[in-house]
Amino acid sequence: MRERGEQGKITIQYVLVLIQEVKPTPVNAPDTINSSKKIRLVMALRNAGIQDTDVLSAIERVPREHFIPNTMSDQAYEDIAVPIGLGQTISQPFVVAKMTEALEVTNLHKVLEIGTGTGYQACVLSKIARRVYTIERHKPLHALAEENFKALNIRNVTTLCGDGMRGWPTIQGMDQAPFDRIIVTAAAREKPPEKLIEQLNIGGIMIAPVGVAGHQMLKRYKKEAEDTYSVSDIMPVRFVPLLPDIARDTSEQGIA
Repeated sequence: MRERGEQGKITIQYVLVLIQEVKPTPVNAPDTINSSKKIRLVMALRNAGIQDTDVLSAIERVPREHFIPNTMSDQAYEDIAVPIGLGQTISQPFVVAKMTEALEVTNLHKVLEIGTGTGYQACVLSKIARRVYTIERHKPLHALAEENFKALNIRNVTTLCGDGMRGWPTIQGMDQAPFDRIIVTAAAREKPPEKLIEQLNIGGIMIAPVGVAGHQMLKRYKKEAEDTYSVSDIMPVRFVPLLPDIARDTSEQGIA
């Protein structure tokens, strides 16, 4: 059992403040400062090796400041990860771009994302894919992502609060699986859950980080046949761990 004192209360309050600050912001007003920062970021991503023009265009069209705490909006177009509360972050733009590029997404593809966060990666994917399904285990973040998609008029993203390790469930007798592409934004310890591999179409691609903290590798899985898939390494990364079940985000539980 873990003792909870004044420090624990301060941590919880801080996380709640972060979540409250990551809220939909007006998107109609012109923002020349952010526009120039965004162009600079896209150029930096290109120079760093991102070549897919659809991915670069998607990054340019998504207002990243919309998905992070207002107090950090001046860093929206820096190539850094940003905390969003509950021990979660949105990845740095290079990682988002690299994962999206590695997926080889087209406008014919149906994509499953595990780990919605505030919705930034799903929003980027929505600019390229036909349809995106995304699962988040933290209820406050799931609700916030839904608000963000609504505010930005994103109509081809479907959200669910649930256990992403089980894949997309059958809902009212309807199956969305299999998926053409799957992207996982939290690290499995040894390999992605078997259920996710089962929900991948033959010929489909999954991008997922694997490994323990400090020793994680972003991997590309391609399903060659029903019981066969190839694996290749992309680059070292650092993600939060992939965890089961819906999180109990209460002040009584505390924040890890």
